[in-house]
Amino acid sequence: MTDAAVRHMTATGFLVWEDRILLHWHRKNRLWLPFGGHIEENEDPVQTVLREIEEECGIAAELLALTAPFTFDEPRQLPPPVTILLERATDGEMWHEHIDLIYFCRPAAGIAGLALDRDPTLRWLGEAELEAAEPIAPLPGEAAAPVPLDVRALGLAAIRAGRRP
Repeated sequence: MTDAAVRHMTATGFLVWEDRILLHWHRKNRLWLPFGGHIEENEDPVQTVLREIEEECGIAAELLALTAPFTFDEPRQLPPPVTILLERATDGEMWHEHIDLIYFCRPAAGIAGLALDRDPTLRWLGEAELEAAEPIAPLPGEAAAPVPLDVRALGLAAIRAGRRP
């Protein structure tokens, strides 16, 4: 990609619960991914990531507090992302780049809202599964696909961050 590439701002959240992360099978891109999407007009990245998690799996989430804010009230501070990725993406017609702000999150009040009935391709993965890097079939009878290296590395970091008090 060149400097003139079309770029979209996105936000992604790794949802951690009981030493596991929740991934979903992205049918269009045929990848195991955490939840995320485009930052909409008048939305900040934190609002985006929490909205996307709730829309995509039915769980109300909150950010894991990884750093303390600076000691001033104005201007308002947003929690920083864990990292920012520059990802190649397609909408099915045109290739572009996502400037993707990555956050670690946890369910705000448990996982009762989990929409497994709405999306049978949701999968909880723990450290052993992420480290083994074995391909996972999205549905019975479908070809198994590996979890991408960046997703595995960030997923492991999210699990470890979720253990901190």
